[in-house]
Amino acid sequence: MGVVVVSGGTNGMGRAFALGRAERGDRVLVLGRNRERGEALAGRGIVFLPVDLSSVAETRQVVERILAEHRVVDALALFANAVAPRRVVTAEGLERTFALYYVSRYLLSFGLRPALDRTAAPVIVNIAGVGVARGRVRWDDPQMASGYSAVAAQLQAGRANDLLGVGFAQRSGSHARYVLYHPGFTRSGDRSGLPLVVRGLLAVAAAVAARPVAASVAPIHRFLDAPPTAPVTAVDRGRRLPLDFPTLDPHDAGRLMDLTQRLLP
Repeated sequence: MGVVVVSGGTNGMGRAFALGRAERGDRVLVLGRNRERGEALAGRGIVFLPVDLSSVAETRQVVERILAEHRVVDALALFANAVAPRRVVTAEGLERTFALYYVSRYLLSFGLRPALDRTAAPVIVNIAGVGVARGRVRWDDPQMASGYSAVAAQLQAGRANDLLGVGFAQRSGSHARYVLYHPGFTRSGDRSGLPLVVRGLLAVAAAVAARPVAASVAPIHRFLDAPPTAPVTAVDRGRRLPLDFPTLDPHDAGRLMDLTQRLLP
């Protein structure tokens, strides 16, 4: 029995994973913004902590609450993401996709390090798109003030998460194992922000080609039950990637860690 923190755990893959860990006897802390969904999950070993993970201040506050209430955290699973058809800037000046999909994961990974390092085999699983070569970090315009599109924003944050795993291993000093995991197209995710036509097309595609949620979540349980021995592991739809994969460049990882520090309020 351990303590598992799940960001974006109120629906989709995050919800299925949280329920699965609770069934295994873990105490699961679910982080999310939707109070109705979160409170419906609470109980049966699950505690809901309401937080807007696109807010740096709220994410830092929930990290402090977890550290105050739990001396040890055994695992951190990072699912939180949402597609934004239009560019939205948070109150702290960050483009919202970048803030939610990448910055919250940076803050949770580094922020929970003290509690993670008090257990023998801590693991962080970052569920994103490792193995996808498209997209890049816009070093001169990470907030995408020009040329914004939902796809470009998702790809940039995905590539940032690739580098986060490498950067955490470089900079954190933690013995936590960092797993970058791309489940592939799954019948999951909140598409409410998308236009109706796009939602319809995705629903049709999901019915034909997407993996069931249970199939995509199963490897994540295995990462927690038997953490890898390497500091960083990258798995793209069941295929282990070499750490010299282009999106895992150590120089770019260090560059992103420095950039993130400058961007944070």
